[in-house]
Amino acid sequence: MGNPRSRPSIGDVAALAGVSLGTVSNVLNHPDRVSAATAEKVARAMAMLEYLPDGNARTLAAGSSRTVGIILPDLANSLFVDVARGAEAAAEEADHTLMIANSDTRLERESRYLRTFTQARVAGILLTLNDEEHYAAIAGGTPRSAPTVMLNLAVPVARSCSVSVDNALGGRLATQHLVDTGRRRLVFVGGPTTLDPIRHRERGFTDVVSASGATHVRTITPDGVNRSDGWAVGTGLVEDVRAGRVDGVVAATDLLAAGIVHALTAADVEVPGQVSVVGYDNNQAAWDSPIPISTVAQPGEAMGRAGAELVLAEARAGADHVHRAVVLEPTLVVRASTAGPTALMR
Repeated sequence: MGNPRSRPSIGDVAALAGVSLGTVSNVLNHPDRVSAATAEKVARAMAMLEYLPDGNARTLAAGSSRTVGIILPDLANSLFVDVARGAEAAAEEADHTLMIANSDTRLERESRYLRTFTQARVAGILLTLNDEEHYAAIAGGTPRSAPTVMLNLAVPVARSCSVSVDNALGGRLATQHLVDTGRRRLVFVGGPTTLDPIRHRERGFTDVVSASGATHVRTITPDGVNRSDGWAVGTGLVEDVRAGRVDGVVAATDLLAAGIVHALTAADVEVPGQVSVVGYDNNQAAWDSPIPISTVAQPGEAMGRAGAELVLAEARAGADHVHRAVVLEPTLVVRASTAGPTALMR
């Protein structure tokens, strides 16, 4: 007869991570003794096995770890690489290491990594979210002894510190740029609407359209924010652009903008001759595009740095800590995908 499934052991974690038992023990009890890369490998193994260490067996006193954990939604997006770089720099200056986890915006992975970091007794956790529903689920989930700072999403200071970007301002910057270059028949592309930053960017868009007298032709809400979603949107805009019904597009991400530009140019629509396109994030999709894309730059490194500084300050202050909400400002970066009709005639 077979035995019932047993609880994963520290040996199982070591085998999956390809490290020794002593290394796993150090990750749990003395994380300052292992490299960030090794700690991340062990953390991933624990998450995959859903391994929960016995708290009574650990000798590490709460708060003595010198590791900060950060959970990022998409390491394929260079914005979040910048966030990690800023957090790492601030942690290193404070003689801490950074342990990185990638959630792929999946709630179950976010929750699992939070549990793993809590069990590993990290000094603090940085959680990057853009979905209020995920935040609500996490806030009522696994208790965390480590200070947790939210990145990319403003939350009530009664709950935790946060570092976010003024996305409504970013939407206004992108739209005002199109208006200033003579564009008047505008489309906003962004979705899904459950994403908090997308809603705020659209609000900035509609504010400028209303104040300027431009026409809000429509809002297009794709299922995702990736290049393939942008391609589908761009293909659908071809006839409207050719007929002069649309001459400007604000895309809520650079990946969307890159897909839109690619689809339009593949159909022999001139960008920016017939239509200007602005993206958002200032990531690799914008500057590596065959037609470099104007965009709104998010201060990724500043966000990560501010988050790490906040979480370490809270770890030091303990019960005396007062939560803060830091809001950073984005900036406009003008490239070849936008130009006024009059400028093109010169």
